[in-house]
Amino acid sequence: MTERAMDIDLESLINTHDQPFVVIDRHYRIVAANQRYCASHGVAPGQVVGRRCHEVSHHSARPCHENGEACPHLALFGHGEAVEVVHTHFHADDQPERTRIRGHVLRSADGSTYLGEQMFPLETEPGSLCDTLQMVGRSPAFLSCVDHLARVAESEASILLYGESGVGKELAARFIHARSSRAGAGFIVINCAAVPESLFESELFGHERGAFSGSGGLKKGLFELADGGTLFLDEVGEIPLALQAKLLRVLETGEFRRVGGTQSLTADVRIVSATNRKLLDEVDAGRYRLDLYYRLAGIDVELPALRERAADLPELADFLLGRLGGGQSVCRLAPDALAALQAYDFPGNVRELRNLLQQAALRCRDGFIHAADLRLPVMHPPAVPPAPLLPRASAASLRDLERIHLQSLLDAHGGHRARVAAALGITERTLYRKLKQHGLGR
Repeated sequence: MTERAMDIDLESLINTHDQPFVVIDRHYRIVAANQRYCASHGVAPGQVVGRRCHEVSHHSARPCHENGEACPHLALFGHGEAVEVVHTHFHADDQPERTRIRGHVLRSADGSTYLGEQMFPLETEPGSLCDTLQMVGRSPAFLSCVDHLARVAESEASILLYGESGVGKELAARFIHARSSRAGAGFIVINCAAVPESLFESELFGHERGAFSGSGGLKKGLFELADGGTLFLDEVGEIPLALQAKLLRVLETGEFRRVGGTQSLTADVRIVSATNRKLLDEVDAGRYRLDLYYRLAGIDVELPALRERAADLPELADFLLGRLGGGQSVCRLAPDALAALQAYDFPGNVRELRNLLQQAALRCRDGFIHAADLRLPVMHPPAVPPAPLLPRASAASLRDLERIHLQSLLDAHGGHRARVAAALGITERTLYRKLKQHGLGR
């Protein structure tokens, strides 16, 4: 078989893949690519063969491992392993696209080894709604999270998103919906913390005419409106205990009644919920039902805080400034401002970053935002006072000593339990039990 015949057979084989597929030699040169790969990068098949893979997919003159990324090429030719990673690739117009890459070991008839890369784009399509909001970043923590979201989107299981305030939980929920089989149906949102307890049941399940004072006509609830689609329960930890049983029933049976109604209705709804609370701690405290927790947390996903993906700050800031400027970045970050942001803890995460940049842009005079324009809060590490010594070491006094020490840590950390637990070297769940034993932290 001639070399040209082998090329034709190889191209025919990889063109059977629905996903982009490329074959690379040990010198990073592309030896074959299917039509999907060429189309996604805006190059003709005859123009891509012979080029280095990182030049085409990363728009970089250096291999991705030299830029700090996990590299399937290095894993195969350096360690003999075929790995799966998540990278940010670029289209011909420099539009970024997060992509899951699955490496394969390929061997030719003469025994030479090649890397086959099969690619699974994580966005629904370049430029989609999710892609143009705040799903911005290339850090390992962020890419791993996006990959996890893309995987769970393919399931019909209920999903519980956990993350600090401001990390983008609703955006993550929209990403899941857009990647799911329900993308063509509705995405309905309810903020459980913003609905009064007296109206909560009516919001979820609707009400009949005259069901209560002020109910002038029939109203469909959010479950009905989300039929066939996704219902996003934001701040799900705030649902009153008295109403949790009613939500549990509809999750178990798919049936509900409007307030004031007698007819049982059904709705086919996928539940995605979000919280910044540790719901198992709420269960321990008797404020949350364990059976409801398990219904909501079919799959749980933790979203990284901004301080865990500080490498994304330059790109995030540029993106947010562009949005604040109506698509054009009127102001740019000066080096001292970027350094100040990277040293900041961001307790309010991306939401806080956006607010800081919005205010700093108003103070920007020379086209650059400087550190002084940001007016960052001064973050002082809390001084932890030593626990006072008690005169006796009886069982009762040791209990008192623990109580006093816990209270001093709570005061020093402003009541932030996660930081107190970290200072003690214990889990938040263990800390909660200790606080409960001592009647603290209520």
